[in-house]
Amino acid sequence: MNVSSNTWTILRKKMTKVSVLLSAVVVLALLFDNGVLGIGHGHRIAGDGEVRIYELKKGNISLRLTNWGATIMSLLLPDKNGKLDDVVLGFDSVNDYKNDSAYFGAVVGRVANRIANAQFTLNGTLYELIPNEGKNMLHGGPKGFSDVVWKVTRYQKGGHTPRIVFSYFSHNGEEGFPGDLQVSVTYTILGDNHLSISMKAKALNKATPVNLAQHTYWNLGGQNSGDILSEEVQIFASHITPCDSHLIPTGKIIPVKGTPYDFLKPRTVGSRINKLPTGYDINYVLDSAQSMKLHRAAIVRDKKSGRVMELVTNQPGVQFYTSNMLKETKGKGGFVYKEHAALCLETQKYPDSVHHPNFPSEILYPGKSYEHVMLFKFTVES
Repeated sequence: MNVSSNTWTILRKKMTKVSVLLSAVVVLALLFDNGVLGIGHGHRIAGDGEVRIYELKKGNISLRLTNWGATIMSLLLPDKNGKLDDVVLGFDSVNDYKNDSAYFGAVVGRVANRIANAQFTLNGTLYELIPNEGKNMLHGGPKGFSDVVWKVTRYQKGGHTPRIVFSYFSHNGEEGFPGDLQVSVTYTILGDNHLSISMKAKALNKATPVNLAQHTYWNLGGQNSGDILSEEVQIFASHITPCDSHLIPTGKIIPVKGTPYDFLKPRTVGSRINKLPTGYDINYVLDSAQSMKLHRAAIVRDKKSGRVMELVTNQPGVQFYTSNMLKETKGKGGFVYKEHAALCLETQKYPDSVHHPNFPSEILYPGKSYEHVMLFKFTVES
């Protein structure tokens, strides 16, 4: 068969175009596989309603998360001998988080902690919320931010700065709160085993209370190592906001000196816990919080493993909680979590601020932005 030179020229041009397209596809596939274009190896970004697991990894630190509740599922860290352990409590399956009442690893809101009588008045309007702890509201209500699917808007698994960004749109009237609210949470692994968490919110059309918190349960000895009573804690706070029997603040701010709540110097969790009814569950007024710049909130040491965790924040308070309400909860690997199996350090505005004008305000007005920063610095001591 005779083929004209003009026909050959046309065929060569078409073949060149196909080659270029194939090369582009290969390059894009490589970029996706390495997380450069937002999709980590083995996972893809979840669409609306999809619940998936994501991983961030750099050096010896590996963080697994899910977009259900923007939740931390696991964090692997080396001990003084280089042995890796998961230092956060939780579950193996995402489905277990959907029935979780302990808020393992979740972002809680629209308002973290408690609101007395599940109601408040703002600008002359009474807002009635949905109670989920007796007559009070806890952590945003029965369907707070910990029990919704977040969108993933950015995801880079590895590289120089692994990060993931979750976003959520909270509509006007959700759990009784006023106004539309756009929320995002960014998890980033920084150099030298640092984990940064940035929680942001914008009120779109009405003033509303906003107080987000990250509710990870920490056990630096490993999630299956038992209780945290021997872990050493230092909290940079000279005062607390005392509560009534329902854990609602009285409105007072009192010194910790001479009480079991004094952690100004490092002490083990168990050193004075028996002087409290069930354990620690109290908001500390951080000493250097007036400027809202970054300041130290707490340091935790596990001497057996050598792991040390320092928490830095821009928030005025931190809730210190020793998992007093955990009762025979089956967690990762079938390990059963019991009372005091972990501790929580939830930086925040003070609880029930909507009823206490002497507390820092948690009201966010349209046009204003909320930003809550937590920086965890992980080190090892021999």
